Amino acid sequence: MSSIEPTAGDDDPFEEQRERVDNPMQRLVGEYGRPYWLSVALGIVASLAARLLDLLPVVLLGIAIDSLFQNIEPFSLPLVPESWLPAEPRSQFMLVIGLITAAFVTGAAFHWLRNYGFNAFAQDIQHDVRTDTYDTMQQLDMGFFADKQTGELMSILSNDVNQLERFLNDGLNSAFRLAVMVAAIAAYLVYLNPQLAVVALSPVPLIAVFTYIFVTTIQPKYADVRSSVGDVNSRLENNLGGIQVIKSSNTEEFESGRVEDASREYYETNWGAITIRIRFFPGLQLISGAGFILTFLVGGLWVFSGSGPGPFTGTLSTGDFVVFILFTQQLVWPMAQFGQIINMYQRAEASAARIFGLMDETDALETDADSDDLVVTDGDVDYEGVSFGYDDENQVLDDISFSVDGGDTLALVGPTGAGKSTVLKLLLRLYDPDSGTIRIDGQEITAVDRRSLRQSIGYVGQESYLFYGSVRDNIAYGSFDATDEEIRAAAEAAEAHEFIQNLPDGYDTMVGERGVKLSGGQRQRIAIARAVLEDPDILVLDEATSDVDTETEMLIQRSLDDLTTDRTTFAIAHRLSTIKDAEQIVVLEDGRIVERGSHADLLRADGLYAHLWGVQAGEIDSLPESFIERAAQRQARAEPAED
Repeated sequence: MSSIEPTAGDDDPFEEQRERVDNPMQRLVGEYGRPYWLSVALGIVASLAARLLDLLPVVLLGIAIDSLFQNIEPFSLPLVPESWLPAEPRSQFMLVIGLITAAFVTGAAFHWLRNYGFNAFAQDIQHDVRTDTYDTMQQLDMGFFADKQTGELMSILSNDVNQLERFLNDGLNSAFRLAVMVAAIAAYLVYLNPQLAVVALSPVPLIAVFTYIFVTTIQPKYADVRSSVGDVNSRLENNLGGIQVIKSSNTEEFESGRVEDASREYYETNWGAITIRIRFFPGLQLISGAGFILTFLVGGLWVFSGSGPGPFTGTLSTGDFVVFILFTQQLVWPMAQFGQIINMYQRAEASAARIFGLMDETDALETDADSDDLVVTDGDVDYEGVSFGYDDENQVLDDISFSVDGGDTLALVGPTGAGKSTVLKLLLRLYDPDSGTIRIDGQEITAVDRRSLRQSIGYVGQESYLFYGSVRDNIAYGSFDATDEEIRAAAEAAEAHEFIQNLPDGYDTMVGERGVKLSGGQRQRIAIARAVLEDPDILVLDEATSDVDTETEMLIQRSLDDLTTDRTTFAIAHRLSTIKDAEQIVVLEDGRIVERGSHADLLRADGLYAHLWGVQAGEIDSLPESFIERAAQRQARAEPAED
């Protein structure tokens, strides 16, 4: 459960995991890119061809100026035999026009192939990473989720995965396009005039140094930005989920302040990265622009004078000068764009580190991969010396031992915070005990396949969570192949069929987010119907009728009596009248068993259970002072409220 204290500014909950991840981008491409190498290979080859074709019109323009318009050099084309070329100038001109047209048309086709290849590569990896990350996360124990906020996890599954897609598509695509363009232009400029090429390419080393400084400065900033995004998402998710409490408590102004604090923290963190970025890109453009101006100056003087200025020697034709100017101009934007690519890479690397930090999280519930399935025969359940705490400081259960015979019902009774729900969470292996063992028909639950264990147990908790979807979908959740007749029979057993029929669309009525369109009692009956439909070997009822009225509870209890016949059942109820017929009642206080026996036995013992019963039955006015003092002590220790 999320803290009510402001979270903005907290440390990244995944910082420790993130710091353990080495070379996240290499791991991303190595693990997830390998299956899709054909797509990225297509993108690379097409990018190479497209870039070369984009440069061809400028090369042809320079040849046309010197050969056809100024007639200072014979007409020739690189890599084309002279015998293949027409001799007449007009035909040569039309050939140049035809080649330029073909370059544009063919280049457009290769650009389409390039975009297709890189987009397919990025989308496939994005899909695999998101699904694998979610699958890894949902396999983790509940202790992991207790320390994380939903918004933080959503930020990784959504924002961070999308950040990878942006780099793999736009960033990687642009990187290859830029590399091909710079390499091809540099090679051709050196081919035309090595001396002037040195001038044109002189900004490249400065850009490399400038970019290195930018990378080392911006990298830690982006890690902080990704963390602050998670803080904002957590605050928004927390508040939207609790909007009813906010409105009923008249705390809109208070919550607006907390959202503003979280948003301000993100703003300041992101602005720190932005200030670095907005200084970097103009500086990069200035360096690139200086290279263009220097090339224009030296080349222009060279053409005017007819000989190389200063240390430069030889001649420079007008056509070659035009090619240098156009190619140098084309270099300015790619060099400036290189900073954008580095920027996207740094963001993606921060996101990849958070994703792999989550994927590398280890499950605290250890089970051998080749564990046998649980086989339930009689349904006997044994707790032996079980102790457990949600953290190292607070012990919730202390040396719990009891046995339940197959087909019997065991009820857990005790004050809030006594550890009742925790006892049942350990049976489901939502957590593992710190010490002691739990067995079902002699099989230790930590030694059997966890999936088979949970398939054997039907659980109805205090909070009846419904998924967004129809009533039918929620009853059949976990029993997806159930027929309409089976779904209806389960609803009738849970006393839910009548109210479902009165809904606007019956079983096809959409329940809304978390079942918000239904009352608490209606949600609880649907949850019971879900458990009925699963037909489990062991049934766990944790306050399963707490949200229904007394009359409905009696009807549901009658149905549950039929359901629990010959089925091992665990039940928690604050209304003791619902569990008085259980074969065994275990009374917990402060995480220890203080009483056990049948209803009649416990009344005769005149202990805690008898006092609780007397208060509910109206036979006594209040609990003993000693019990009230112990309850106050429990509240002071802030033990888990769900028990």
